Amino acid sequence: MPVWLKALLTRKMLICVFTGFSSGLPLYLLLNLLPAWLRSEGVNLKTIGFFALIQFPYTWKFLWSPFLDRYALPILGRRRFWSLSMQIGLLLSIGLLGGLSPNTDIVPVLWLATLLALFSATQDIALDAYRRELLSDTELGLGNAVHVNAYRVAGLVPGSLSLILADLLPWSQVFWITAAFMLPGMVMVLSVNEPDCSQTKPRTLREAVVEPFHEFMGRAGLQGALLVLAFIFLYKLGDSLCTALATPFYLDMGFTKTDIGLIAKHAGLWPAVIGGLIGGLWMVRLGINRALWLFGVVQLLSILGFAWLAWLGPHTAIGMDQRLALATVIGFEALGVGLGTVAFVAFIARSTHPAYTATQYALFTSLAAVPRTFFNASAGWLVESLGWFNFFLLCTALAVPGMLLLPRVAPWRPASIDATRRV
Repeated sequence: MPVWLKALLTRKMLICVFTGFSSGLPLYLLLNLLPAWLRSEGVNLKTIGFFALIQFPYTWKFLWSPFLDRYALPILGRRRFWSLSMQIGLLLSIGLLGGLSPNTDIVPVLWLATLLALFSATQDIALDAYRRELLSDTELGLGNAVHVNAYRVAGLVPGSLSLILADLLPWSQVFWITAAFMLPGMVMVLSVNEPDCSQTKPRTLREAVVEPFHEFMGRAGLQGALLVLAFIFLYKLGDSLCTALATPFYLDMGFTKTDIGLIAKHAGLWPAVIGGLIGGLWMVRLGINRALWLFGVVQLLSILGFAWLAWLGPHTAIGMDQRLALATVIGFEALGVGLGTVAFVAFIARSTHPAYTATQYALFTSLAAVPRTFFNASAGWLVESLGWFNFFLLCTALAVPGMLLLPRVAPWRPASIDATRRV
């Protein structure tokens, strides 16, 4: 058996499959299914764009992450207790969401979707900490690649299956069917054990809050810490904004929900999965730093495909040529993002200290979610002001600043393996 295949076929990598799927499902529901539902019910683009603000828990989750480090019921342990609790909340909130009407219950829809995002972000804190404590430093690249791939595979449910079902079933049934896909993650949490290092928890809440930040600032220095945080904020900015209104964009270009479900989502999934696996294996030889450079270039260039698709304009009749163009653009973008994301997630994991995993990981991933939350909220306004073509050119330009920080935070020839931790 090849070494790379042997490394993939382990219990730890299987656990990473479940953590990725459980984390990805609710986020892709908010990114894909919720906008499609709102748009199909006649909600305007500005309102749909404003709904991006419901993702604020992903941005601010570091504020309550110390509580997950400090408190938990002893019956399951810190990571498993919080993971299972949030998964139960997600199952219920997703199912109940479909019972509302965006036309008459837009405020309840807003609040329930925000609660869903809160459960999802809190689950991410627990699962990210669990995964970081489970994997050794040498397993981080491949383990995070598996996690990211499973994360993207989860997008098939709200981004493909649910959309196809929406043409056949009432939305209320579609949302409960989608919610049922949280069950595998719940079974996984009940079947695994806590990592050994997660048994040592902070003695006080103050220690859980202060020490993670003190350790990070002391390790990297003020300037180095600010550079790392700026890079985390900027690296995915252009790509995140580019896909903020992807589903409404496809609909405005004349594609049906079935086209999106069968073509767009599948064309985006498999290149991302392949890119993620290749990226994880390449990182073993390239290292995380060089992967960020090479994969980041592909990620930046792939945004231009959407500009080309917008330049072609809306279609009154969708034929094979139009579907092929859609699949090609989305496939290339997904390949670039698949490569870039695995390197980016591995960089974040490497930047954490094992003693303060939950809080530091939550801080970094919260910062990475800021563009998706706040900048994406302006996407609807930008599209209506600039048009789709100019909007995608702007997204391409916004992908450049993060790349310009690479010589400082992830040099091509690092002084040591731990260069990222000593910027």
